[in-house]
Amino acid sequence: MTASTTPPSAPTKFYQVGSFAVGNRLLPEVGSIQSSRERANTLTSGHRACQGCGEALGARYVLDAADAAARAAGGSVVTVNATGCLEVFSSPYPESAWRLPWLHSLFGNAPAVATGVAAGLRALGNEETRVVAQGGDGGTVDIGFGCLSGMFERNDDVLYVCYDNEAYMNTGVQRSGATPPAARTATTQAVGEAPGNVFGQGKDVPRIAMAHEIPYVATATVADLRDLERKVTYAMGLRGARYIHVFVPCPLGWGTKSSHTVRLARLAVESGLFPVFEAVHGEVSAVSPIRRQVPVEDYLVLQRRYAHLFKPTKDVVTIGRIQALADRNIRRYGLLSHGEEVTPVLPDSATGASSTLGARADLNDAPKED
Repeated sequence: MTASTTPPSAPTKFYQVGSFAVGNRLLPEVGSIQSSRERANTLTSGHRACQGCGEALGARYVLDAADAAARAAGGSVVTVNATGCLEVFSSPYPESAWRLPWLHSLFGNAPAVATGVAAGLRALGNEETRVVAQGGDGGTVDIGFGCLSGMFERNDDVLYVCYDNEAYMNTGVQRSGATPPAARTATTQAVGEAPGNVFGQGKDVPRIAMAHEIPYVATATVADLRDLERKVTYAMGLRGARYIHVFVPCPLGWGTKSSHTVRLARLAVESGLFPVFEAVHGEVSAVSPIRRQVPVEDYLVLQRRYAHLFKPTKDVVTIGRIQALADRNIRRYGLLSHGEEVTPVLPDSATGASSTLGARADLNDAPKED
């Protein structure tokens, strides 16, 4: 077809031939750890995670990156796992999907156990074996919070990774200290004037970690796995307490399609609800800017836990309050590209006019309620 006969509305087609490509050319020098034949595959196939589990995806990338970094330095990795979804679906007795030294602790003491492992290795004169602790938001933000703060205060040589799916998913989707406002769980108000989780509760653990002024704090999502790999690799090159908070959507607990896991993580970032940044000794050192802010409505309508905000009528007030939280995050961390001022999207999003998903997104894309 010649240029003169090409319809002016013909869509531009893009394609990708590898993890990192420009045109038809691969860029092997910046290839991801997962694209390497030598990757450790620390969390192997055969585990029992739900289809589309963000936590399983995040954990595989985190531990493979940690293992690769340790091996590059002539060492190895041992990991301590709190009770939770990750522990349950990966190690049903007598089976295990882990291919590295792995310890299961109680729900709330993974930071303390990891501290003990690090101390034991140090007593043996072993400086090459590094310790990675991991847990969900329940075992991190709530039950293990005291142990985690102690680990930060002592500056123990442990990398702690929190996989945040915003509730206690393994035990029946109960509210945690990381459950966002208005989200429904099995233990939040089901009916009434304001169903779902209340505003003003919970903990912002990345900022609390920064208050301890530990060597490194970072947030990441499964929507940008190369960024997650990079942050884990960097953290493994440091000594002392380090903390990475990873956003991992949960199809079962959120009432979303399993195919929407990465999409939801990306929308959480692009709306401003989940800021992605790094901090060194309590000071923000880098942020992942947002190219174009999307209204929070685009993120909310895909999740059954927020269905009450759209049916039988749209709850403009509550959606506006959630939008205000996203706008505050963007201002706080300077997330918009080129440093432009935040333009509140509430007036348009409240009517659905600015939604990039369309006015019927909540009806067409979100799973139907029982």
